[in-house]
Amino acid sequence: MRAVLIDIDGVLTVSWQPLPGAVEALRDIREAGLGVALVTNTTSRTRASIARTLADAGFAVSADDILTAPAVTAAYLAEHCPGARCALLNSGDIAEDLGGVTVVALDEDECDGEYEGGGPAPDVVVVGGAGPEFGYAALNRAFGYLQRGARLVAMHRNLYWRTEDGLQLDTGAFLAGLEKAARVEAEITGKPSAAFFEAALAHVGAGADEAVMVGDDIESDVLAAQRAGVQGVLVRTGKYLPETHRDASGTPDHVIDSFAGLPALLAELREPGEPRESAQE
Repeated sequence: MRAVLIDIDGVLTVSWQPLPGAVEALRDIREAGLGVALVTNTTSRTRASIARTLADAGFAVSADDILTAPAVTAAYLAEHCPGARCALLNSGDIAEDLGGVTVVALDEDECDGEYEGGGPAPDVVVVGGAGPEFGYAALNRAFGYLQRGARLVAMHRNLYWRTEDGLQLDTGAFLAGLEKAARVEAEITGKPSAAFFEAALAHVGAGADEAVMVGDDIESDVLAAQRAGVQGVLVRTGKYLPETHRDASGTPDHVIDSFAGLPALLAELREPGEPRESAQE
């Protein structure tokens, strides 16, 4: 065991406030000599902004520890859609993590397939995190571009996330409608895509069999990581719901109450010759 991949929202924090024992658990993991990568589908903040917020909450992290869906999306677009004009539908400012991407706002005026400011209509519709920006006008304009042949790239398809006010709708609830209406399938760049986990493993310099992934989303975090060959650890915090656990498409390798219990689990996994439970309850 050489590295730990950790989701942020719902695992370390809720509404950016640290969950009980999370700060101390991350410190213990680092002191044990394990590599750490914070892997998040958060699309409302840049890596630098996330690092500052976590540091203010007491976590010993830097921007270099963080891998976001927008950063991975920028790399994906550079490889698969070089030079494309990308219409971005997202809540929050992530321009810093989209370096090299030609971004066109969905609310720009358009006439006869071209923007009044010059240039053709977008080649790609890029969907980030949901928020107030996901109104009818914006979604309908994105639908129009897709009908004309634009590609649909989404940073994730999470249905909801947990805040201090409870569960809130996320991108997946809107993305399903766009896909169905436009008869296209989104290209997913963040979790649960295999490419995202490959990027995370490369980030920490570990093989799939040398890492664990800790998350509160059983499908996008845990089971997706297990399909990529990484051991999965599900925490019963954040968006965790007993019914989604029960009805999931697979079984997590391990289940713990919270991130605070991770150092003890990792100690067991690193102890040679000890039997392991398939799912620790």
